[in-house]
Amino acid sequence: MPSLRSRLFAFVLRHRHLLRFQLQERAWDFNTSIPDFRRQCEEFHRVFGKLFGKRIDGIKISPAAVAGLPAEWLIPDGAAKDKVILYAIGGAYVSGSCQDHRRIVSKIAKGSGVSVLLVEHRLAPEHPFPAALDDMVTAYRWLLAEGILPSNIMIVGESAGGGLCLATLLALRDQGIPLPEAAVALSPWTDLNQTGESHRTNADVCLSPKRMAHVCSKYYAGDNDPCLPWISPLYGDLYGLPPILIQVGGDETLLDDSTRFAAKAKAAGVNVTLNVGEGMWHCFALMPSFIPECRQAMDEICSFIKTYVIK
Repeated sequence: MPSLRSRLFAFVLRHRHLLRFQLQERAWDFNTSIPDFRRQCEEFHRVFGKLFGKRIDGIKISPAAVAGLPAEWLIPDGAAKDKVILYAIGGAYVSGSCQDHRRIVSKIAKGSGVSVLLVEHRLAPEHPFPAALDDMVTAYRWLLAEGILPSNIMIVGESAGGGLCLATLLALRDQGIPLPEAAVALSPWTDLNQTGESHRTNADVCLSPKRMAHVCSKYYAGDNDPCLPWISPLYGDLYGLPPILIQVGGDETLLDDSTRFAAKAKAAGVNVTLNVGEGMWHCFALMPSFIPECRQAMDEICSFIKTYVIK
C-alpha cells in the first residue's frame, strides 16, 4: 500500500490547478498554448524545485555548447572526468530545458557520483521528429569524439525523454554506433499511438492533463507515422540493447508503455529491470526524498548507475 506521505503529496499534485484559480484541470486541445505550458513548467520547477532537490550542494554547474546545442554539465564533487550520464529532458517533446530540470536531475548526479550532461534538444511543434532524436544522437557522438568510451556512458531520461532515451538506443544500434553501457528510462513514453489499456483505465487517476498525450503526439510525429520505432520504440526490434532500468508509476496512463516495452525487450534477450510503483505517479523517483517510495526509487537508479558505469 502507498505510504501516507505519497498519498498526501499525490492529493496536492492532483489539485494543483487550484493554485491557478481553476476549478478543474483543463483538458488539452490544439488551441492549448505551448508557450504558456513552457512558462508553467519553468514556474513549477522554480516554485517546487527546492522541495524536489533541496539545495544543489556539491554540484558544479558548467554551461556548455555541445555541437551547437545548448547544454549544461552537472558535476558532483570527486566525479571521474571519463564517466558520463547523457540525460534526455522530458516535457512531452514540446517543453523542457536545463533550467527547469537542473535541480531534479542533480539528485541523480549527486546520488550516483557521475557527471550529467543535460542537452536541450529541439522542441515540437516548431521542430518535429526527427529533431529531438537527431540532437540526442549528435550529443552522444560528441561525447565519443571527446574521448569518452561507450562503456563509460549511460543514457537516462524521463517521460518523453525516457522514450527518447530508448529511441536513441535503437537509432545508435541501427546506425552502427557503439551503444552505451546501460540506460535508465523513467515513465518512458514508448507508444505515441497510445494503444495501451492504461491510457483509459488510469485516465482518471493520472496526474497528467487529459488529452495532452494526444496533442503532443501529433506535434512531435508531424507527418510521420507515430508507430515508427524511432518515434515509438515499443514498435522496434529490440535485439542487442544494453541493460535497461525502467521505473513507472502504477497510477499513470503511461504504465502500459513501460510494461509492454519491458516484456518485449526481455523476450528479445535484453537485460531489463522493471519497477512499478504501486499507487505512484508519473516520474515519481524525481519527487521529494521525504516520500519513502521516491527515495527508494532514486536509490535504485543511483545503484544501477554505479553498477554499470562506476563498476
